[in-house]
Amino acid sequence: MMRVRAPELRGRRWLNTGGEAPDLRGKIVLLDFWTFCCVNCLHVLDELRPVEEEFADVLVVVGVHSPKFAHEGDPKAVEAAVERYGVHHPVLDDPDLAMWDAYAARAWPTLAVVDPEGYVVAQMAGEGHAHGLAVLIRELVAEHTAKGTLRRGDGPSVAPPPPSTALRFPGKVVAVPGGFLVSDTAHHQVVQVDAQFDEIRRFGTGSRGFRDGTSPEFSEPQGLAVLPAEVVAEVGYDVVVADSVNHALRGLRLADGHVTTVAGTGSPLRERVEPGGSAAELSTPWDVAWWRGRIVVAMAGWHQLWTFSPVSGELAVLAGTTTEGLRDGPVTDAFFAQPSGLAVAGDTLWVADAETSAVRALDLDATPQVSTAVGLGLFDFGFRDGPAREALLQHPLGVGVLPDGSIAVADTYNGAVRRIAGGQVTTLAQDLAEPSDVLVDGETLVVVESAAHRLVRLPIPAGALVNAGSHTVRRPRTDLAAGPVALTIDFTPPTGQHLDTRFGDPTVLTVDASPASLLVEGGGTAPGLVRSLVLAPGEGVLSVSVAAAACDEGDAVFGACHRYQQDWGVPVRVVEGDGTAPAELVLDLRAVDGR
Repeated sequence: MMRVRAPELRGRRWLNTGGEAPDLRGKIVLLDFWTFCCVNCLHVLDELRPVEEEFADVLVVVGVHSPKFAHEGDPKAVEAAVERYGVHHPVLDDPDLAMWDAYAARAWPTLAVVDPEGYVVAQMAGEGHAHGLAVLIRELVAEHTAKGTLRRGDGPSVAPPPPSTALRFPGKVVAVPGGFLVSDTAHHQVVQVDAQFDEIRRFGTGSRGFRDGTSPEFSEPQGLAVLPAEVVAEVGYDVVVADSVNHALRGLRLADGHVTTVAGTGSPLRERVEPGGSAAELSTPWDVAWWRGRIVVAMAGWHQLWTFSPVSGELAVLAGTTTEGLRDGPVTDAFFAQPSGLAVAGDTLWVADAETSAVRALDLDATPQVSTAVGLGLFDFGFRDGPAREALLQHPLGVGVLPDGSIAVADTYNGAVRRIAGGQVTTLAQDLAEPSDVLVDGETLVVVESAAHRLVRLPIPAGALVNAGSHTVRRPRTDLAAGPVALTIDFTPPTGQHLDTRFGDPTVLTVDASPASLLVEGGGTAPGLVRSLVLAPGEGVLSVSVAAAACDEGDAVFGACHRYQQDWGVPVRVVEGDGTAPAELVLDLRAVDGR
C-alpha cells in the first residue's frame, strides 16, 4: 500500500511549547483533532493520559485545536481551555481548520498516528482507542528501533503554571442555608460561600482523584443538587455532586464533609442504553437536579437524561436514544446533544442542550414529550434575539427559572444571559466570560462566570434586543448522488482483536437526517457496518452513529472486549443527475494503513 507523507503542521500558534514549533523528528506523533466544546474530545484527553505516560520517551501527542463554534476560535478561549482541561502536551491552534482539511478529518475527535519517518500510518475517529493505540505504538517502537529511526527522550511540552485564583473555572451553583455551594471545577473541589461570595469551607483535597471519606477527591466536579430534608434523613448526605471526569455521582454531607460514591464506578459507560434501561456506569454527568422525587442527571457523554433514586440507588434512562442531534417527540425517540444544564419549573424540566445551541423542555404528560424552545440543530448557532423559532444561542451550559416563570439561559459562548418568555428571546446581560450557570436569589441573578473564575450578582432587568447574526459550522459539504447511496463504516480492529460474532452481530448503526425529507430510505437503528440509503435532492446534515465491539484474540469466552463508537454529522449536498457526485459514503471508525 502506498505510504502517505504527513502534511507539515502549521497554524496560528503553538501552546505548551514556549511558543515554538516542537521538534518532532524521530518521534512517534499522535495528532488529536479536538475542540473544547466536544465531550467526546474531553473523553479522549482522559483516555490518552495513561498512553502518554507509558510511552513518554518515544511518543509526542499534539492536540490540533479545530474549532466548531465561533467562540472556540478566540485565542484567549483556546488558552483557557488548554488550562481548564489539564492539557499538558503541545497544542497547535488551527482556527481556520487548515490542518483538519489537510488530514481529511471528518469528525470531532479524530486521531492520526505519524511514524518516526513522517508517514501517516493510522487514522481513527471517536473514542475508545487507547488499547489499539498502545498496540500500534509498541509495533512502531519495535520496527523503528530496529531501523534506527526512533529518537528517545523527553517530549517538548512546556505547560505554564496556572494563575492562582480563589476559584478556577467554576461550573455550577446551588443555594444552601446561609449562602451557596459552587463546583470549583479546575480545583477539583466543591466550595461553600456566604451571600457575599466569601469562602466558608472547601470540600475535597484539591487533587484530581476518586476517593471517598472526609478527605475526598473529585475530578472536575460540575452539577450540584440539594436533596429534600426527608431524603437527607434517610440517605445521610445533603448534596449530590456530578463528578464529571470520574463518571460518578457523589453524596456530600455538609456537616463533616464526608463524601460517598452513590452511583458510577469511576469508568465510563461503554454500552448503549435505551430509554427505560439501566447500567452501573455513567458517562460524564454534567448537571443534576431534583425533580418529581428523584435526581435527574444530564448525561452529557451519552446525550441522554437519566434518573437516580438516592433511597434505592436505582439508575434509569429517562430520555434520549444516545444519537447526538436535535429531535423532538416521545422521550423514547428524542435526540439530545450534550445536555449540560437543568432547571425545574413545576412539572417541566428545562435542559440546556449545548451542542445544538438549544434549550429543550421535558414534560411528563400522559405521553412524556421532549420539545425545543430555542435552537435549530447541531450546526446552526449565533447571537440573535426575537421570536424563539428564529432566535439563536451559542453552546449554552446553564438554565434557571426567573420569578415570573420565564427561563434564564447561561448562553456560554456568547458571553451572555438570555431570557425566554412568551415565545420571545431577549438578552439580560452581555460581556460575561463564559457564563456556565444561573441561579435566582431574590431580585438578583447569581451567575457563574466560569472563565473569569468568579460568581457575579446581576439585577434582573428588562431584556435588550440583540441581533448579532447567525453562523453555520464551517465544514465543507460532501456531494452525494440523489437516489441509492452505499454507506460503509470502515472499521479494522487493532492488532490482537477481532469482531466476535458468536453471540450475534457486535455492531450497531443509526442513520438519520436533517431535514428528515433528505433521507428517503435507510434510516433507523440496526446491526451492521453497511447500509443502503436512498437520498432526495437537497442540502442538510446526515447523522450517522456507530458502535462496534472487538474482543481480544483467543477462544476464551471471558476475553476482554473493547467498544469503539463515533457520531458523525456530515453536511451533504445531494445532487440529481449530474453524474459527478459519488453514490457512496465511507466513514472511518478506525482505519490502519498497511498494518
